[in-house]
Amino acid sequence: MSDPHTQQHPKGTRNTVAVVTTPAERKRGFFILFVSLVCMGAGQSVIYTILPPLGRQLGLGPAQITTIFAVSALIWIFSSAFWGVRSDRWGRKPVMLQGLAAFAVSFACFATVMHAGLNNWIPAFLIFPALIFSRAIYGTFGSGTSASAQAYVADRTAAHERLKGISIISMAFAFGTTFGPVIGSSLTLFGLYVPFYFIAVWAIISGLAIWYFLPERTPPKSQAVRKTTLRWYEPRMFPFMAFGLVLSLIGAIPIQTSGFFFQDVLHLDARMTAAYTAIGLMASDMAALFAQFVVVQRMGFSSRTLTIAGITTTVLSNTLFIFVQDFPTVVLAMIMSGLGFGMARPGFTSGASLAVAPHEQGAVAGLLNAAGAAGFIFGPMIGWLYEFSPRVPYIFGVIAMLGLLAAQFLSRVLREAGTLPTDADNLEETADTPVPDN
Repeated sequence: MSDPHTQQHPKGTRNTVAVVTTPAERKRGFFILFVSLVCMGAGQSVIYTILPPLGRQLGLGPAQITTIFAVSALIWIFSSAFWGVRSDRWGRKPVMLQGLAAFAVSFACFATVMHAGLNNWIPAFLIFPALIFSRAIYGTFGSGTSASAQAYVADRTAAHERLKGISIISMAFAFGTTFGPVIGSSLTLFGLYVPFYFIAVWAIISGLAIWYFLPERTPPKSQAVRKTTLRWYEPRMFPFMAFGLVLSLIGAIPIQTSGFFFQDVLHLDARMTAAYTAIGLMASDMAALFAQFVVVQRMGFSSRTLTIAGITTTVLSNTLFIFVQDFPTVVLAMIMSGLGFGMARPGFTSGASLAVAPHEQGAVAGLLNAAGAAGFIFGPMIGWLYEFSPRVPYIFGVIAMLGLLAAQFLSRVLREAGTLPTDADNLEETADTPVPDN
């Protein structure tokens, strides 16, 4: 096993000795990333909680609201892979900083448009395209943050630590989405738009923390050594891409429809819908946190075991949604959804990370994020299915997740995902590309 503080580079690199992150610096860096990604998760849940009832006040229907997210996701598909590769070449910090800045600008613009729309400061026909434009800012530039953060963690974890390390990313988003509704409901007392501006300020502060305190100083390897040819259509990558797309699509169903589902199935007014939706989403996210903090971190399951258990749980969750008639059962279905995806996502992601070389961690993170965003492109389809009946999207969810369960056994790539290499104890941080410490 190589010395964790100094490692030799291959012939042809610029430097002979790499000074890598110490354990204390790694702990600090992971904490900074966690807080920054909590911000992004909280922001997403604030939108999902407030936008459905507020969107109806602005004259927007389910298909239009899901289209807002779908356009951003469409852009994300291409931009995430792009920024993932750039983080391999430029370093993780610049890409993270750019993403957080775009996230802050996007949220501020989104809130301003909604505020102006409700107060009739802008024509009604401009509201929908303006909201799409605001989210497009995030889709274009903000996608790099999660991809580069995942690659940063992969750079600093040995193969046998990868699952627990990668789950930090999922835990941060889950933690943010859990408490995002709390932030939203408490700050709306000062105005419907205050939560959005609060999230924007939080993102700026997170960016400053990354700029000044996140360690990244590993000397770069030569471009010849670092160049990757990883593509989404390669046999070693395509099963992960297809799996991630379907997983994201089905995961988006309760998120994008819960606001409408509570209102239509339980016959609630707009105010009660927002409150009940916040409770349901919080319960789902608490279950996801339990999955990631306890099941993933402490129970020692393999990536494949977690993925299969997660898929099975989501099948049961979607089945409950098909037959639910009351509030407690809806919450139970959302809890099972959070638990299932809380296990499946880190299991699947860590398996893909272990399936590629150290210098391809940024590329694979970008591709996986693109696959996840691709699921949201079908948001309008979810809205279209919902128009037939609130139950129809969940019938589709059961069928799709059973397909993923079958793929776990039929695809050799997915069956072997998460298998530890023979050098599982070796850290891979020398694959990291630096920016100067500040």
